[in-house]
Amino acid sequence: MTARRGRKRAGGREGAGRKRAGRKGTGRERAGRERLAPASFVVLTGLSGAGKSHALRALEDLGYFCVDNLPIALIPTFADLVLTGRREVRRAAVVVDIREGRSLQQFPAVYRKLKKRFGAEIRLVFLEAADAAIVRRFSETRRPHPLGTDRPGSEGVDEERRQLHALRRLADQVVDTSVLTVHELRRLVLESVGGAQVASPLVVNITSFGFRRGVPVDADLLFDVRFLPNPHFVASLRKWTGRHAKVSRYVLRAPASVEFLRHASALLKFLLPEYIEEGKTYLTVAIGCTGGRHRSVAIAEALGKKLQRMKGIQLHVRHRDT
Repeated sequence: MTARRGRKRAGGREGAGRKRAGRKGTGRERAGRERLAPASFVVLTGLSGAGKSHALRALEDLGYFCVDNLPIALIPTFADLVLTGRREVRRAAVVVDIREGRSLQQFPAVYRKLKKRFGAEIRLVFLEAADAAIVRRFSETRRPHPLGTDRPGSEGVDEERRQLHALRRLADQVVDTSVLTVHELRRLVLESVGGAQVASPLVVNITSFGFRRGVPVDADLLFDVRFLPNPHFVASLRKWTGRHAKVSRYVLRAPASVEFLRHASALLKFLLPEYIEEGKTYLTVAIGCTGGRHRSVAIAEALGKKLQRMKGIQLHVRHRDT
């Protein structure tokens, strides 16, 4: 009798343990779901020559998984994967345009169903431009309009407007790109999907190098620091690089080094926000001395420390020739 009661109590404790363990597992799953990035699905459509390719690249830079000209029949499946799946692809964009041919007529019904199901998590952005702007763009690229291979380009634009009218009426946002630059279009597209707050930072690479081995081919800005005192001619410092404390102190204590760092950091603190505003995503600042082991290394490290707290950049300091 006692043994049975013991087993019952033990069983009760085990059962409670299992229940508690189950609740913990549920909590972990909830936490996992909460850590997932917010889902976002963007459909880009509009007139040929209105800037869909530039808009798609802007979304790609923002981290979207982008598909150009996905068949309409596959869009619901792809949207389900993005909006309800637990995979890494949580933000995606597709282009739907006149290349779909007759199947384009199916898209309004497909999109209404998706919109009804996913609400604000799915957006349709329609890009258009004035006829004159589109004709000019096709003329500049020397490419025919998709619907104007056997007729004047303006007639092709008119026909495309007619065929895309139903999509335009569905759009969450209509963007006229007639007078927009590529960079203005990029910024507007990012803002339309909430990307102004989560846009990828400007990647800034500060690279030291030696002129003896050539200038880095990807340098956007180049500083020559061969005017600074050279540790190579100090026997006790020659074997170390500019990252060594003794070499760094030797280079940085020179009055010319102090002035250079002051001016160079001020220049970059002015330039970097301007580059970000312009839409640049990658910048290489090359700093060179003769061998690329002492002066350029010490200056690159010091300049990196002065810029490391700047907002909107992702900073890397590299040394090519050490």
